[in-house]
Amino acid sequence: MADDRADGVPARRLDLLRRRAPLAQPSGTAEVPHLTRYVIDGHPEVAPEGASVVDGLRFSAAAPDRMAMFFYPAPTPSAITELADAWQLHPLLVEDLLQAHQRPKLDRYGDVLFLVVRSARYIDETEEVDFGEFHMLVRPDAVAVLCPDKRWIDGTDGTDFDENEVMNSDRRERTLLADEHLLRLGPEAVVYRLLDAIVDGYAPVLQGLAVDKEQIERQVFSGDAAVAERIYRLSQEVIDMQQATTWMAEVLEALRDGFGKYDIPDELKAYLEDVSDHLTRANSKVAEYRDALSQILSVNSTLVAQRQNEDMKKISGWAAILFAPTLIGAIYGMNFDYMPELHWTFGYPLAIALMVAFGAVLYWVFKRRKWM
Repeated sequence: MADDRADGVPARRLDLLRRRAPLAQPSGTAEVPHLTRYVIDGHPEVAPEGASVVDGLRFSAAAPDRMAMFFYPAPTPSAITELADAWQLHPLLVEDLLQAHQRPKLDRYGDVLFLVVRSARYIDETEEVDFGEFHMLVRPDAVAVLCPDKRWIDGTDGTDFDENEVMNSDRRERTLLADEHLLRLGPEAVVYRLLDAIVDGYAPVLQGLAVDKEQIERQVFSGDAAVAERIYRLSQEVIDMQQATTWMAEVLEALRDGFGKYDIPDELKAYLEDVSDHLTRANSKVAEYRDALSQILSVNSTLVAQRQNEDMKKISGWAAILFAPTLIGAIYGMNFDYMPELHWTFGYPLAIALMVAFGAVLYWVFKRRKWM
């Protein structure tokens, strides 16, 4: 894991962070509340109405089998400030939470573990990979999950939110509250559960990229002139996906390095190794797709050059065919007084016949050489 940093929070520094410009909110959208869940011996329950972050920390500190979980879909600056005050977060950490839009990473500030991870989904209509950013804060008895884009929490467009919906039985497998046995292992288990869900979400993205890659391969050999732009666009999406999987691998490696130092249970170690295996396969596929698109682009360039060469042959052949009658016409158009053919009765028909004959011979020659 990353080196520990000072966990003091200078009041002046925190006040400066609070006065930063607020994060952009969707127009017409009310401030989205955060969810608080109390966990007792692996059993999650809804926190009392109006429970604050401080109340949640007091609950979790009351007994070793307790844990408080805080979920922030589309967190506002005021919600982040409340969380920072209750958790006594380092000002640099608060700055990261306020600014968002960061690459995946892992940092430690005292007893608080901070992770940034990115989920992905494939939009087939536009052939684009859409990334969502998650921030996770972990301490010995509590965990907070923040998502600047609310769509990645509940699948909506960000215009409505029902905090009781997360507990519905038909949604449990889509939340972090689905596995009571896992919750008994503590806040780190929530981190691994979310990482597993994110890495599993890479699979449908890779399937979408694979389908488009196959379509592009067929499109290349069909001679479609628009395929080059599609190759470039899909290559960019593959590169973005490769960056996401590579950064995620660095996060998992940092977690693995901290196994011994932070006394992670063996069961969670095995769980993280499984996540790492899935990520390794995803990373390998992304690398394969990038190499394949590079080869497809090379093949397309070769085919384009070949078609251009064929076009140049045809243009050159027709230019040569037209040059022969042009030459004959130019000679007899010089208007010299003494040209035997000018006063010959068959001079004009002979000139026309020569033009046609030269053109026909050249066409036959070029046709045999497959220039025409």
